[in-house]
Amino acid sequence: MEALTLGVTSLIVLALGAALGSFLNVVVYRLPAKLSILWPPSRCPVCLHKLGKRENIPIFGWLILKGRCRHCRSKISVRYPIVEAIAAGLFLLVFLTFGFTVQTLGYWAFLSWLLTLSLIDLDTMTLPNALTQSGLVAGLVFQGTVGFFQTSPSSAIAQQLMSGIVGAVVGIWLLDIIRVAGTMLFRQEAMGDADPYLAAMMGAWLGWKYVLVAGFLACAIGAFGGGGAIALGILSRRQQMPFGPFLAMGAGLTVFFGEALLSSYLRLFFPLN
Repeated sequence: MEALTLGVTSLIVLALGAALGSFLNVVVYRLPAKLSILWPPSRCPVCLHKLGKRENIPIFGWLILKGRCRHCRSKISVRYPIVEAIAAGLFLLVFLTFGFTVQTLGYWAFLSWLLTLSLIDLDTMTLPNALTQSGLVAGLVFQGTVGFFQTSPSSAIAQQLMSGIVGAVVGIWLLDIIRVAGTMLFRQEAMGDADPYLAAMMGAWLGWKYVLVAGFLACAIGAFGGGGAIALGILSRRQQMPFGPFLAMGAGLTVFFGEALLSSYLRLFFPLN
């Protein structure tokens, strides 16, 4: 019975994640273009045909249409169902990790912000202030909510909020230091001006300890990813690449593995006597 309940709940979570992923696709396309994310409803960008209910089903709608608009036969990017599938997978992974808790709701929102910002950065090499600033505020609200559900809410709320505020400050300072050092080392702009604001948002959600873990992971992934892209000829040595997706990956990994990574680091370099 418990297995059946978990299976049904998991399917609901997958459907919820895919539906939100469909909305995130809209945000990624419309926000940089300064279009309303609510109106008009989803439509073909070529012939402007309004999508029907079957066409709007996350993932399956694209498969039903075989990747083409039903009216003008224009190709529909495969990225749409991929983003929906990624969002669905992230939602399920968070639920299986944190269960029926406030952390699950919070990390669903956090990872959705990170996914949206990553895609926009890949497309436009920008990180909209509207998303980083709202994400930072949402992170502080999340911290306060976590504190509210603890044993001593009054003191826990203040402690959690302080953790988020300090995390935001550490995040922006950390990325500013990396940006300045990278610019001096490579004699060109190492990353965009908005990346520190994304790091501040991450710090608000993760706290100062775990934003350091996320920053380290982001730099490691970025170094390997950038080095591999240069080795394969995908990028030239002087070609800029967005750093936002690497920050998002670092933050996402920290959500799931940050505690284990930090504990392992402390045991390795600061063993107890």
